[in-house]
Amino acid sequence: MIDGIWWLVILVSVVVGLWLLAKARGAKAASSDNTNELPKNDPLQKTAALVKKSFPEYQVSRKAKHLLISRQGKKVAMITIDKSLATGARRLGEVPIMNYHRVPSRDVLTAHLADAE
Repeated sequence: MIDGIWWLVILVSVVVGLWLLAKARGAKAASSDNTNELPKNDPLQKTAALVKKSFPEYQVSRKAKHLLISRQGKKVAMITIDKSLATGARRLGEVPIMNYHRVPSRDVLTAHLADAE
């Protein structure tokens, strides 16, 4: 039969093993959720490059899920690319939010930015 001290040793070793396993898995999950590493070749990045190239009077700031377009410090529009939402525009306060399913053309951006102002 196993004495009480051995049950305590087994219990402590199991707890320490589970703690080490949880710590190892937690560090791996935290490093994969890093939002500082944005993809370089996604539709939002391509749209930001298009706006910077075609519309130099606008400033573009990239967030994880959207682009914020401003002109002279005033927010003009927010651009999102999400296939699960309907294509079109809606408003968040005074700022129109334009959703696209893929990278918009220069003509579409010209029309929508003109409507936004």
